[in-house]
Amino acid sequence: MRFSDWMAAAPHKDAATPRVVAVVDPMLAMFGCEPDPPCWVSWGDDPGVRYTVFIPTDAGMVQVNVRVNVPGEGPRAGGKLIRWNRLQMGDLAVEMQGGHRILSLPLEGLILRGTDAVADEVAAFVLDVLAAIDGRPRAIEGRPTGANGGANAVPLGPSAAPGTSPRRKPVPLLEAPKERSS
Repeated sequence: MRFSDWMAAAPHKDAATPRVVAVVDPMLAMFGCEPDPPCWVSWGDDPGVRYTVFIPTDAGMVQVNVRVNVPGEGPRAGGKLIRWNRLQMGDLAVEMQGGHRILSLPLEGLILRGTDAVADEVAAFVLDVLAAIDGRPRAIEGRPTGANGGANAVPLGPSAAPGTSPRRKPVPLLEAPKERSS
């Protein structure tokens, strides 16, 4: 699911106001995420106050913690890029009964969970993350990879060939100081 889709389906009206998105979008660009990236939003207990966004990138998992309305300041977002070898991810657990599916996965201290259709979305996100960790091609929404990666697969991760990803080039987090001419 894309970031804009999550914002359109926010469970609380304050979670996705233009002021909140205006704080999150530049942070995503700073971490080298493509515009409107595929991601997972963990709404938590009170999405009108705070939530977390997970975005797989070439370099690792971007985690952005969003505070919707900090008193006296407005929306605030803080994030980090978690290298793939440092990502804390537990085991994917699936239970099926009578045609219903229940799925859960611990990711960076949060539990991603879902039933039926939401379980399918969680599973697709987890498979993308696992492909990224392994450096295998991953599917883009609506474009299945097929049995062997397929022609529509997008390389992601350390073994991806340079220049083969349609993603925007990452913006350096820190730039070298420019020399002044006196």
